[in-house]
Amino acid sequence: MNMMTSIVILVVSIALIAGAVWGIFGNISKKTEGFLVALAGGALLVSALLELIQPALESNSIFITLTTVFIGAIIFTGLDYLIKQKWGNNSGGGLLAAITLDGIPENLALGVALIGASPLSVAALTGSILLSNLPEAAGGAKEMAQSHNKIKVLFIWVGTAVILAAAALVGHYLLADVEQEYLNYIKSFAGGAVIASLSLEVFPTSFKKDRYWSGIATTIGLILALFLHTLDA
Repeated sequence: MNMMTSIVILVVSIALIAGAVWGIFGNISKKTEGFLVALAGGALLVSALLELIQPALESNSIFITLTTVFIGAIIFTGLDYLIKQKWGNNSGGGLLAAITLDGIPENLALGVALIGASPLSVAALTGSILLSNLPEAAGGAKEMAQSHNKIKVLFIWVGTAVILAAAALVGHYLLADVEQEYLNYIKSFAGGAVIASLSLEVFPTSFKKDRYWSGIATTIGLILALFLHTLDA
């Protein structure tokens, strides 16, 4: 594994764990939590449309792409329902599901992007992942820790970080020769899951915690993510 691959995967994984630690053990007010989750939502909106769905629309079958987007939304909605049945409506489990369903295809793409990519391109993609994962992990972990053992919650988030790091390694080493068409469909599936998570988890959570400031935070997250996207243009 080359140095750039190691550093990028390590940074993305540590950011997720750091967000969880901050949420579990830090003194985060409800307004700050709502602001952070909304910030992540704005970044996720850009990621879903420009990085996950648009590439497939430009080069793949439009019908199949839109179908995979819809399937991603259906599967996330079903998982979110099951998680809330088990953990409760305010458990933070939905945000964990959002990060996982979005993160696995996103980290697969990150692993593939690391193959022969320029440092600027890798920095842009890594930045967009950090911008969405760190605050979302903080918000989700904080909610989970309010009704479950803190150490258990931390281990769940560490396990999630390990899974996402493994996804990046799989993308880097096993998907290098896979046709871009199929990679695009994987990403469009993730895009559908992200859109559903924004509607069901991210924006309702942020508005409940921070009310109207959540709109400002969402816009800030969107602007930052758009800026990072232009670096890779």
